Amino acid sequence: MTTSSPTRPVRLWEDGFALDPYGYYAALRAQGPVGWAELAPGVPAYVVTERRAALELLRDTVTFSHDPRPWESTVAEDSPVLGMMRWRPNSLFADGAAHVRYRASLIDAFDRIEPHDLRARVHRAVHVLVSRIGPRGQADLVGEFARPLMALVFNSLFGLPDSQSERLDRALGMMMEGGAQAAEGEAEFGGYVLELIASKAELRGDDLPSWLLDHPAGLSPEEVAWQVFLTLGAGHEPTANLVSNALSRILGTSVYYSTLTSGARPVMDAVVEVLHHETPLANYGIHYARSPVTFHGVWIRPAIPVVVSYGALAHFAEREVVSGRHPKDASHLSWSAGPHACPVKRHTLLIATEAIERLTLWLPDLEPVVPRAELTWRPGPFHRSLTSLPVRFSPRSPDQPGDPS
Repeated sequence: MTTSSPTRPVRLWEDGFALDPYGYYAALRAQGPVGWAELAPGVPAYVVTERRAALELLRDTVTFSHDPRPWESTVAEDSPVLGMMRWRPNSLFADGAAHVRYRASLIDAFDRIEPHDLRARVHRAVHVLVSRIGPRGQADLVGEFARPLMALVFNSLFGLPDSQSERLDRALGMMMEGGAQAAEGEAEFGGYVLELIASKAELRGDDLPSWLLDHPAGLSPEEVAWQVFLTLGAGHEPTANLVSNALSRILGTSVYYSTLTSGARPVMDAVVEVLHHETPLANYGIHYARSPVTFHGVWIRPAIPVVVSYGALAHFAEREVVSGRHPKDASHLSWSAGPHACPVKRHTLLIATEAIERLTLWLPDLEPVVPRAELTWRPGPFHRSLTSLPVRFSPRSPDQPGDPS
């Protein structure tokens, strides 16, 4: 039976969503495979919370499009979610041949980054950050490690100095959280990217923007700017959240941490666990119906976003495992699926695992200050992101004898 949307949407923009997203996911799931929600006040969306429906949506390029422009015309210019959803000429918002062209250029550029080179960039970034926090014996592993580490690594890949890292981190954080500061964050991030591309258009370097500018696809400087806008945003925020969420799980369980530091359990286990059960990009994979259509019992109207709740999918899969039921397919969808699946999965996993391994080599006695159940989370409908992860440890300087090489 086809159903219409409930009159009261589940409000994913409320502060309560950051405090307890699982109650909100339960309310969505109670509506069926596709629930009715708000991403911001007055911005409704359909939210997919069932795995089979999500895979069908992600793989269907005929019924659904990634182009948000019909939706944009219905949204106030100051809407806090526009920074994450506004159309731009890049692979995320393109369909068909345009999507293939943009995606191929990104894959080709990232394929030029050798694993040993990326590993060295991560090690250097960890060294920079441990040099700052190590002697103090205490730190916030979100604000002083995970987030600035990603800014250092991505600035390096994009050919910018370390001095620009704080600017990148601040702008992306504001844009991702939404709220009153979202427009300011989007404008600051946009200026950052435009300045970067202008400098690379004038003088090439051995970096991702230069490779994109010289790619055989013939991307214009404007197209390259929007590819970089996408890649920096999609790379920095979710990867920083992946690292901090994994660290919170590792440090929050003493047995887990002891097996990690002894080498009995690899860091990859913790990273994969987060991807399964506490995915950093909780709600995204946004599509739009090309025309009115019935989808899993719900009448989907055009110009209203259809969002995949990776967080809800992970939560309900975890509940099945805990209750003793084993889903037919227990694999996670944190990398998405279909033609828009993450094209740089290998790079992301390398950055996250190397960062955690290197940190725990430098500081092998990390101890959480706050119990995991009492940690707080940043607001926003799209991500699952800690506000802080305070720890203490024996003071240590990176230039002490016996440090990892």
